Amino acid sequence: MKKKTAPRSETADFIIFLVKLAFFVLILRSFIVSPFNIPSESMQPRLMVGDYLLVAKWPYGFSQYSLPFSIPLIPGRILANEPERGDVVVFKAPPSAKDDYIKRVIGLPGDIIKVTNGVVSLNGTPLERKKVEDYTHLVSPNSDCFAEYYETTNENGERICRYPQFEETLPNGRSYMTLDVIDGSAGDNTETFVVPDGHMFMMGDNRDRSADSRFPAEEGKAIGMVPQEYLVGRALVSVFSTDGSVEMLKPWTWFTAARWDRIGDGFE
Repeated sequence: MKKKTAPRSETADFIIFLVKLAFFVLILRSFIVSPFNIPSESMQPRLMVGDYLLVAKWPYGFSQYSLPFSIPLIPGRILANEPERGDVVVFKAPPSAKDDYIKRVIGLPGDIIKVTNGVVSLNGTPLERKKVEDYTHLVSPNSDCFAEYYETTNENGERICRYPQFEETLPNGRSYMTLDVIDGSAGDNTETFVVPDGHMFMMGDNRDRSADSRFPAEEGKAIGMVPQEYLVGRALVSVFSTDGSVEMLKPWTWFTAARWDRIGDGFE
């Protein structure tokens, strides 16, 4: 005769459910996708303050920086793959690898990079750079104009920012838009850089608003050359965007603040 076991309480079942859910979320965020929000203008026009993305964890392999809070459970980097020039990636910023940054990969190990009058040269050849129609966006609580003289109005009388925009093309054929808002800024003319083994040269698409590999690594500011071990993942898709006008006590603003046209955009 089998001995009867006491049934588990609802509380115990709920606790087990929460443990399983936490484990699933940990696996999901560590090895598949994780969320990321855009805090600055450094990747305009592709990304705006208030954009929310999903970041794919698998393309470049996994390291401790793939894990929440960079828990040191993975030695080195396993299943490692090198990013491609033009990829938009999230990574831990040098020198301390504490903060998450997002930039575009411009140079890989052995590449020689120099910026002259705002034009990037890769291995001695200037990248193709073509002036295109100005980039504009509505003025909003989280997206003001860089300076007053960039502000104007559109045909509906709405306040907008207008910036000079260029299409830049890498040797592998990847093209993307960049902004140039300051003539003769500090990053428009640089020394010659050689990307070390296991590193990347990163730049923001908003060239005059990005503290990137053109400048020496400094905590909370520029990043210098970025070790590939610091990679977190590749930008996958935009899942939400807000203009910053949400008021928690006014539920209708949860919808009116959304920039619906920016949701669902993928990254090549």
